[in-house]
Order: sequence, then structure tokens, then C-alpha cells
Amino acid sequence: MTTPGRTERLVLPGVLTADQAARTVAGIASVQRADGAIPWFRGHHLDPWDHIEAAMALDAAGEHERAEAAYRWLAAHQNPDGSWYAAYPDTPDGVDTAHPTDSGRETNFCAYIAVGVWHHYLSTGDDAFLDRMWPTVVAAVEFVLALQQPGGQIGWRRNADGGADTDALLTGSSSIHQALRCALAIAEHREEPQPDWEVSTGLLAHAIRRHPERFLAKDRYSMDWYYPVLGGALTGAAAKQRIEEGWERFVVPGLGVRCVIPNPWVTGGESCELALALWAMGESDRAVDILQWIQPHLRAEDGMYWTGYVFDDGVVWPEERTAWTAGSLLLAVAALGGDEATTAVFGGERLPTGLESGCC
Repeated sequence: MTTPGRTERLVLPGVLTADQAARTVAGIASVQRADGAIPWFRGHHLDPWDHIEAAMALDAAGEHERAEAAYRWLAAHQNPDGSWYAAYPDTPDGVDTAHPTDSGRETNFCAYIAVGVWHHYLSTGDDAFLDRMWPTVVAAVEFVLALQQPGGQIGWRRNADGGADTDALLTGSSSIHQALRCALAIAEHREEPQPDWEVSTGLLAHAIRRHPERFLAKDRYSMDWYYPVLGGALTGAAAKQRIEEGWERFVVPGLGVRCVIPNPWVTGGESCELALALWAMGESDRAVDILQWIQPHLRAEDGMYWTGYVFDDGVVWPEERTAWTAGSLLLAVAALGGDEATTAVFGGERLPTGLESGCC
């Protein structure tokens, strides 16, 4: 059952009523497997990052037992090197961890466990949970930092053959920046300092802020535009400048946020994540506008959300309703509603600051 006193933070005028919020939460819960796994939708696949995003939304809705089950699933299926595979198929019998459909191990997918674990702890105050998950977080962070390059950026993937792909993605590295700060917050709470993590986080922040040339050129994608803000590397005037510079390129007034230029395709995940970034900048009004815009064409009758909408043709595409898209919507609404755990992990409260290294 949903915890009383929390669901009101999932009500936002023009976006979600109480009944609509409940339907969306129930939709995510219906996708979750008995063992805690949350695939994109039944019969598709599970990836660790989107699994965690959906689990965080369940916590924001007060569904703490379901969220904890999702984290137990991750702990039970972590690889010996601290990673998870990039994709596992969802079958009629459940998620098949023995036969991953993508045996690569992506660093931003693996790092995100720290964000989810810290969010769950802040949602519940459950120190025993944090104790149980700490070894999982440590192993994941060490896997990720083993792919950090001398310039601070993080190589995006270890391939199925074990070789490292040292090219870095700005979106992925920005997500990792948020995750490392959450991992450091967990370490601080446990009174187990991790000075090497601090140095690595500072180097990564410096690369994101000062050295765009260290990342693959992906500036056609809206995620590369807003993720340095969403991941907390850019704040204040720098964040404002970046968002304003890309606004007309990526935002389609009345419809949402493009996934990639020049395609006439707005997507729910990107729209909701931009709303979160705008909220973090203190621009709640613009955040609400975007969440309101996507409701008519992306919200389905069952309370879930279509992945995207091709506005030139007036059709949803692809015809899939993903748990992580619904999760991103709920997290944006939770932040705007003042949910303390969600505002902490996306707004930077109780996360370490002042880590940037200016050495290179």
C-alpha cells in the first residue's frame, strides 16, 4: 500500500490528479516482477539504469517495499566485477539474467545504483538497508572509476569481450557525476571516507565544465544539452546559460522536448528530465509548463506514458509505454511537490560540493 502523507506530492495541477497519479504508480507496479525486477514493459527487456529510475518513482509514491525489492534484485545479480549487463530479456517466466541480450557493461548504468540507494535511504531512513547495499555500491563505483580517463571523463562501456571502450559520453558522465556525489553522501553518512572517490568526482566535474572536447560529439541529442545541469555539474549562471542556449533548438512549445535534432519527435523521458533540471535551477514554472504540455499526447488511458510522439504525423512512436518514462514523470512531479528524498538527490541537498579539480 502507498504510504499516507506522501501521495499528495504526486498531485500537480494540470499534470496529475490524485486518481491519475495512483493509476501511474499502479502501472509501474504492474510491470514489476515478483522478484523485484522492473523491465521496460512486460516482454521487452530490463536495463539497470531504467530499472532504478522506476524504483525511485515507487519510493516517491510511498511504495517502499516494492522499491527495496528492486534494489535487492540488483544486489543479487551484480557481476563479480561490480557491474551489471546492459540488457536482460524479459520472458514469460521473468527476467532472464543468464542470457543477457547485451553483455556490455555501461558505466552510467552501473553508477546509478548509488543514486537509487541514497534516494531509498532518504525516503525510509532505513540504516539496515544502507548497510546491506553498501558493498553493492562500493563494487559498482570501483567498476566505474576503473574506466576513468586521465582527463577526468569516464569511458562509457566495457565490452562483452572485456575490453574497455574509453570514449566518453557527456550525458553518461554527467549522470555518473550525480551518482558519485550520492555515493560520497552514503560514505559520509556511514563515516567511511572515500578520498579517492572525491578526487575522481572533482576531475569528472572539471572535465564536464571545462573540457567539452573530451567527450564524443553528440550535441544533436537533447540529453547532452541538459544533463550537465541535471547531473549537478553545472549550476547557477552556468546552468542558466546552457539551458537558454539550447532552448529553441530542443523545446517544441506546447508539445515537449525533442530527443534529437532535426527529428520531429518529442519524448516523455527527455521532457520530464528537462523539467527536473529546470526545477533544480529554480525555474519551476517552466518545468510545470513542459509537464503539462506532454499530457494530451503522451499519457495513455492506463496511466502509463508513451515513449514519444511524432508531431509532424500526429502519432505516438514507438508504440510502447515504458515504466521508466512513467517513472521520470513521477520523479519530476515529486521534486516540484517538495518530496524531500527526491529534492535531495536532484537538487544537491546533502550532497558534497566543492570537489572540482582545476589541475588539468
